[in-house]
Order: sequence, then C-alpha cells, then structure tokens
Amino acid sequence: MKRRRLIALSAVFVIAITTLLIFSESVPVSAQNKAAPAAQPPPPPLYNPYPPGILPPDLTQEVDRVLREIRGIENEALGQWHTLGPVTYTGNPPIIQGNGYEAMRILGKLMNFDQNISPFRNEACASCHMPYAGFSGPIPSVNLTMIAYPGTEHFRAGKRTAQRYTYSPDFPVLEFNTTQQAFFGGNFWDSRATGYELQSPDAHQAQGPPVDTQEMGFPDTACIVYRLSQASYRPLFEQVWGADSFNIKWPHNTEEICATPGGAAKFGSDTQPVKLSPEDRTLSNNDYDHWAQAVSFLERSDDVSPFTSKFDAYLHDPATYPLTADEKAGYDLFRGKANCNSCHLDGRSTAPTPPPPQGSAPNSTDTGAAASTRPLFTCFGSANLGLPLNPRDAFYYQTTPDPFGFTANPYGFGYRDLGLGTFLRSGFGTWPNPNSAWTQYAPASDGLMQVSTARNVAMTPPSCPTTEAPGPYFQKEFFHNGYIKSLKQLVHFYNTRDKPGYMYTVTSGHCPAGTTEKVDCWPMPEVSNNEDMTTGNLMLTDQEENQLVAFLQTLTDGFTTPYPDINTYTGACMTGGNASTQGNEFLIPTPQPLTPCPPAICGLPPLPYPNPIP
Repeated sequence: MKRRRLIALSAVFVIAITTLLIFSESVPVSAQNKAAPAAQPPPPPLYNPYPPGILPPDLTQEVDRVLREIRGIENEALGQWHTLGPVTYTGNPPIIQGNGYEAMRILGKLMNFDQNISPFRNEACASCHMPYAGFSGPIPSVNLTMIAYPGTEHFRAGKRTAQRYTYSPDFPVLEFNTTQQAFFGGNFWDSRATGYELQSPDAHQAQGPPVDTQEMGFPDTACIVYRLSQASYRPLFEQVWGADSFNIKWPHNTEEICATPGGAAKFGSDTQPVKLSPEDRTLSNNDYDHWAQAVSFLERSDDVSPFTSKFDAYLHDPATYPLTADEKAGYDLFRGKANCNSCHLDGRSTAPTPPPPQGSAPNSTDTGAAASTRPLFTCFGSANLGLPLNPRDAFYYQTTPDPFGFTANPYGFGYRDLGLGTFLRSGFGTWPNPNSAWTQYAPASDGLMQVSTARNVAMTPPSCPTTEAPGPYFQKEFFHNGYIKSLKQLVHFYNTRDKPGYMYTVTSGHCPAGTTEKVDCWPMPEVSNNEDMTTGNLMLTDQEENQLVAFLQTLTDGFTTPYPDINTYTGACMTGGNASTQGNEFLIPTPQPLTPCPPAICGLPPLPYPNPIP
C-alpha cells in the first residue's frame, strides 16, 4: 500500500513540475492600468521548495483562470463607474449627494479586482476572495491540497485559509471584556486587525494583504498608492477623496522598488524603502487609509453582505418561505442540542437538551422572544476548537530562501499556530500588538481563532450547487488551517471530537489501522491549551448531522435576489466519493517525530499555560 502511494505521489510531482515549468512569459496587465510601462517586467522567478504532492498539478492554469475571471468583473466595475454620473460634494459638512454610496462601492470594487496592486501585476485582493465562494478561496485544488493561496511571487503562500469577506465589516474594534475575561472583535483569524486607528477592523484588515510577504507582497504601503496613481480609475478616487490625493513627488526608483516583493534581502528590515518627504509620506498614508475604507465599504455593501439568504426570507415571512423539514430540524438542533448558537448567535436564546437519560429530544423549547437584530451568526469572539496540525499547509515547507533571499518559515514543522496568543505577544508571523496591557492575556489566548460568521459557509458557484460529495460539488476548505473538507466533516468534528474511542494521541496521517481519519479517528490538537469543551461529544445521530448541514445551506445569500457576480466561475465541478471522507485521498502523514515548537514561537513571554506547547 505504501509503495503504491509513493508511486502515486511521485506521478503527481512529475505532473506538477511539468505544469510549473510551463509558466507564462507574459504578465497580464489590467485594463485599469492608466499607462502601462514601456517594457513589461519579466515573470517572477519561480519558488518551489515543496515536496511532491503539496502543490496541485493544475495550479498555474487555475491561477490564470481566476485572473481571467477577475478581469471580467473588473471590466464590469469600469462600466459601472462610467455610468455613475457626476460625483459632487454639496452641503456643510460636504457630502456626495445622491450617488455617494454608489461611488464608494464602485471604487472599492475597482480596487478589489485590480491585479496591478501587486509587484508583478498578477495578484488582486480577489485572487483569494471570489464572489462565488462567499469571497473566500476560489481554487478547488488549492482548497484540497496546499491550503493557503500563492501570492504575487509564485509560489510563496500564506499559512491559513482565506477567510470570507461576507459580514466582516460588522466585527467591532477589538476589545478585552474584563467581566467575561475574553476578547471580542478584530479581523483576521488571529484578530490582529484591531481597527484601533480607523475604528474599523475590516478596513484595517484591507491594509494587510497588499504588504503581506505571502500575498500581494509590496515592500511599502506607498507602492499601493503609487499604483493607484497610475490606475485608469484614478479620477474616481480623486473625486471621492480629493483632487490632490496623488500630489506626491515619487523618487526615480519607485517602480523598481515596487516591482520587488516584500522581504527581499535588498531591503533588509526597511519597511519604507520608497523614500518620500515627510509631507508626501503623510499624503501617501492618508491615501492608504482611504484605500482601506473604500474596500471595506464594498464589503459592507449588498455586493458582498446583502442578507438575502433563505433563512432571512424565513425570518421575514415564514409562511411564504418555510424551511423544509430537514432544514427546520437542523435549525432546532443549531440552537438546541448541538449548541451552535452559543457562539454563532442568531438572535435567539440557546436551549440545549441535557444528555440522556435526562433528555433525548433534538432541542428544548425556546420560549425567548427573537431579538430585533440582524442575525450575524457569530459572537465576534475567538475559540480553540482543537483542530489537528495540517501537514498539507504549504507554509511548513517554505524553509529555504526564495530568489529574493527571503525565507518565510525558518522553523518548518516546528511552527505552531497559536493564533490570538501569538498576536498578543507580537510574535512570529503576525502584527505588533498596539496595546501592551493585553500581553498578559496571551497564555489564556493560545490556540484561539476568530469565530467566523456561519453565513455563506456553504456558498458555491451555481454550476457546482453544493460543497458536499458526491456532488457535483465545489471543493472548499474549512477552519483556519483547512483541515476539514466538507460541512458534513465540520459538523461531525464538533459532534465527535471528544467521543470515547475517537480521540488518538497521533498526528494527522497516523490514525491506527482499522480507523478512518475524520470519521472515527481525530488526531490530537495542534494546540491543546484553552480548548473549547462546549462541543466535542454532542451525541448527534448521523441524520441529525445531515440536518445541521441542511440548515447551514439556508444561510447562503442569493435566495431572494441574485448574488452579484456569482456566475463568474469558469472552472470545473468535482464529483464522486462521499462527504464523510471527502479529501481523505489527499491526506499525507505529518513528519515524525514532530519538530518541537521553537523558543521564538512558544518561548516568548508570557509562556503558554498550563502546559508548554510540544
């Protein structure tokens, strides 16, 4: 069996290398580029530190497919801009009268789908966040294999799944609630986009990927402003934010700097290699804030977060839009026996049933009145769900310098994703913590990841109408490390993670003979400290698990009105198999023995408590 597996993986590797070597010699230039450079830069040097089977063999073709789709939506946004009409400030304080909302939404859309906002002009925000996936990862083979998406330099990749944009603007500025002794708000899986300056975590989040070494990868925030100054939609930016927005004296070597990805050895530790005067740096910083605010406005708009799901229609008029029997049973379980509503709040009280013999009904009676609120299906908090380390994550293998002298992960499989705990320590791979008073709470936050909204968790292109095998389905990935590959597996994980006989002190890929990983074998958590024990042994039946999946599918927007740009997927659907073992054929063993967590990650004070991270 092992020999056949090795041969199969070797074949995949050969296909992958063949594919990667056929790298396009041209860099596509967006229609938004106001004045393309006289000579296009050469394609970025290839970076492939990966062993066989990590990169999917169709990666280059799939990246190109997504870029074609992005250009189509970008052209749509250009058309919307050209029919917008005059953008005029009137009144005191000055306000864009009549079409201010549309102007800001269209500007955000143009920027979100602009692939010039990257050093090699080959990566847009939308490269990792497309409408038909609920503005999350658009490439099924990436979701199935390498987990994180390749950035502007192929094939640097991040360390986590691409979170959905939908409803992210509703997360509040990160705060520590002293009564509950818990953090709420922020954006990103580790809540590092606190929003403390712009008073919007979502806008703060939009400022991250353009200068993230693993994503769009600019070395300086000024590079985004420089590229915006060249965009064909520059007049709209100036109409919204001021005619002197780009009145910046750019150094002669700005293009050269901005065509080099962040982390390059030539920059050293300099995060502002574009040498601007203090006045011009201030203007550039203001423009970058405005970039973020416009992108965030798009994400708050009906283009992204419209509240048009079947569940919304049911809440508004249950007689006209009733849930099916399975959907209704799933909803009752969601806010009852399954205890989902304790974190993914729907505006109703949670009424779980006690375990047998005290109770056996799918839910207790909820006598509370529904809150008069938009149900966002999140508590804005964070939790450690006890997910196993996923050895398919491409980040573990980026241990050697790329062609620019940058090493993304010098710790290899010693890396542990402590989530919020790492951010509070200002640790490796995150942002600085802007509030030193929070650092003391890091040990109680190790392993915690943001509680994402359950809305649009099941969104797929209409051509692939489900996330679940046998399909036809669109392969997605779930949770921060993509370990789970279907909603059935997701619900089963919550249901059986701690079920007697299902827990094993092994890492992924090493479940005992006679067991099936993700079915009746759950590997040990990557981070066991602070594990959420409110789920894990819910005693749901197989039918009840399926009913929960049916309910989660009612949270997909586009039921009452079409979801914008959801029909732009031009890829293929997948078929076959079953949802319980979906993706298991791509499991690989975690290297043994697992490298211990290094002091640079798990030895930063205050130390993890109550147990050290192995």
